[in-house]
Parts: sequence; structure tokens; C-alpha cells
Amino acid sequence: MAVFLQDLYGGGAERVMLALATGIARRGIPVDLVLVRREGAYVEDIPANVRVIELGSRRTVNSVMALARYLKRERPTVLLTALVHVNIAALLARLIAGGSTRIAITEHNQISRNMGPTASSTVRMAYRLVPYLYPRAARIIAVSAGVADDLTRFARIKRSRIEVAHNPVVTEDLLTRAAQPVNHPWLAEGEPPVILGVGRLSEQKDFANLLRAFARLRASRPARLMILGEGKLRPELERLADELGIAADVQLPGFVDNPMAFMAKASLFVLSSRFEGLPTVLIEAIACGTNVVSTDCPSGPSEILEGGRLGGLAPVGDPEALARAMGEALENPVPAALLRAKADEFTADRAVDRYLELLQPAAARSLA
Repeated sequence: MAVFLQDLYGGGAERVMLALATGIARRGIPVDLVLVRREGAYVEDIPANVRVIELGSRRTVNSVMALARYLKRERPTVLLTALVHVNIAALLARLIAGGSTRIAITEHNQISRNMGPTASSTVRMAYRLVPYLYPRAARIIAVSAGVADDLTRFARIKRSRIEVAHNPVVTEDLLTRAAQPVNHPWLAEGEPPVILGVGRLSEQKDFANLLRAFARLRASRPARLMILGEGKLRPELERLADELGIAADVQLPGFVDNPMAFMAKASLFVLSSRFEGLPTVLIEAIACGTNVVSTDCPSGPSEILEGGRLGGLAPVGDPEALARAMGEALENPVPAALLRAKADEFTADRAVDRYLELLQPAAARSLA
């Protein structure tokens, strides 16, 4: 089988797909990792038993013919892909190549919300092709039920055609990294509780909502807020922290190599997003045994937190409700054992089992 991606820069979908390729190869199944460009933060993590095929294009749209030639030459039983423009390129290459390879596409986010106003004309064209080309895939896989429902509405695909498979989030490496020390004075014994957010400093993650909620919480109790990640909204968020009078208790350290070590030592992890697919950071936090609060955004948090049983859920964009949920979580934490038991549903082994269950029948199925 083969996995097709544009590159291995630090996106969540790329990390998930590399983890799947690694896990499937460990089962003794030959795996090709087909990349438009062999670049990115995760290149060093490619295991030796996964063969890398670099197509040598600068852009995914220009790689379609090279991918078609690969399909004709190597004839993998299944080509597994992720991200809309990559999925579309794979389906077009399959139409050109013919042959027996079956395309299994995965959707990792709310497709109706994820294009964004600054998307290129090529990406916009890919989204317009979704209703016409996605039905030609042998398998359509969503990372959560909410993502599947959204794709049904956006692409007019029957819900029964879309399978759900959770991401391979919890690994031995994650738990090892969570146990590593963090040399930060805020996380020392006896310091006020640290509330942690992790993600790109972007509109989707809505850290402005988290800052406003933290200001309300901070007015009634000692606490500190740390947001790990980088992005274009940094100046805006720093100004907002100043305006709210909380700058002394807020830090934005930027991107860190090992956020799990911070998660394991924080008092509370908060996801403030406007939308998600299946938020990996929320699963990582509960795997660390850390209490969590989240916006009840589409989609994933309610599925992960069992409707609020394992962590508070607040309406999107409501800092008052988010502050209340944060205060409740600090006062009445969920036992770490319950959180870790839920995280077991998202182990790499379980994800690989599920994907193999879906991909092996796809190898014998005719295209729609």
C-alpha cells in the first residue's frame, strides 16, 4: 500500500498519516510514503522500513502526472491520502493512470469551514471538485462523526459512504515525552495553577476567547496562562493581554518541541477553538492525565469528553461560560485514571487496526 502527502511539515494531518504508515509497516505490510516534496519537520521520523518516493514537484497540483506514473509503475493496492487538495490530486491521478489501485481519502477537519478567506485559487478549485470527485474514492474516512456529518452536507455524499476512524494519537513516545522535565519557573512546586493552551495563533483556535475567559477567572483567584504556539495573531493577542490587565500572568513562549511535557505539568488544559476535526491536543492532554475544558465546537470535543462527563464544555465564543468551566475544573478535577482510560481509545494500535479493517476491503472494491 502507499500513503500520499504533499510534504511532512508540522501539520496534524501529516503527523497522523506518518504514524499510520509507521504502524502499518510494523505489521509487516510494505508501505510507500509518496511525497510531492521530501521536506518538513517529520522527515527525520520516517522509519527505515517505509520506502520514500519523492515526486519532485514544488506544488501538489503539478504532481498529478508524476503520481499517475507512479500508480502505473508500482500499482499499490491502496493509496491513502489526506487534505483536500492532496485527495483531489490523488483522485485525478487515478483517473489518468487507470489500473487497480483504490484511493482511500481521509478528511481531518470541518471541510465547510477549513478553506479560509486567503486560500489560493488552486485550493478553491480543489474544494469545488470535492462533490464530483470524492464519490469516486473506494473509501472515504473521517476522523470523527462530526467531520463525517459536515462532509455529507458539504459534498452531498451519503453518510453511509463515510467511515469514521480515530487518529493514532497515544503512543509510547507521547508518554515518554510527557514524563520529561520542564525547566520553567511557573511549573515549579508551590506556584499558582497554570492553565495551558496549545496551537497555532490563528482565528480558528480563538485564543482571544481564552484570554478573555482567563481575565474573568484571574479576577477571582490566582492563576497563570501559557499558550504554546506561533502565528500571525501574536501581536493582537499580546495587545489584548495588555488591555485586559493580565499580561503579567500570561506567557506566549512560541513553538516548543515537546508540548506534552508542559501538558503533564499544567493544572488545566483548555481548547478554545471555533472548529476542529478531532483535536489531537485534547487527546494528548487527557493521555497525560491533565484535566481539560473545551469549547463545544464542531467537531470532536464532545465526542472525546463524552458530552462533558470528562471535562467541561462551553459554547463557542462565550468567555463567561468558558471561565466558569475553567473554575469548576480547577475546583473539582476529574480523576486522572478516567482521563487516561478514555485516551486508550485513541492509541496507535487501535487506529492501525481500524484503518487496516477499512483499507483491506477497499483493495477489492470497485470504484463508485
